[in-house]
Amino acid sequence: MFSKQEAQQLKKEFWTAFGKSFPRKWLLYDTKIKDMSFKFNADNKKAEVSLDIEMKDELFRNAYYEKIWSLEDILKDFIGDFQKEEYFTLDNGKVISKIWVEKYGVSIFNKNTWQEVFEFFRDKMDGFERFYYEYEDFIKDV
Repeated sequence: MFSKQEAQQLKKEFWTAFGKSFPRKWLLYDTKIKDMSFKFNADNKKAEVSLDIEMKDELFRNAYYEKIWSLEDILKDFIGDFQKEEYFTLDNGKVISKIWVEKYGVSIFNKNTWQEVFEFFRDKMDGFERFYYEYEDFIKDV
């Protein structure tokens, strides 16, 4: 078990190492759609790449989710199998729509799995980005 300070240091090392391993500008928050972003996440059990649709207005959130969901088979070609939830509740109670891929058996606290996580992040985020750029005009037309 790690102290809080050790855990923070390992997380910082992890994200720094990822940035050095794959030094590129990711799309992330630059979708040009307010409150819709791509995210990387890693913890002590898994790694995750997601598309989070976080609009407060449920009608807009659902409209964007439905647009992306209408391209389900195409998205699968870009990122493989994924999970989706139209009404995903975050730890803070906020409800968002979310589409994501996960990799289990890796940990931000185990340096031996970092390269595996980095490659997963690169492959899945690259797929999400290529999908988004290909269908951006369709997705934005809400």
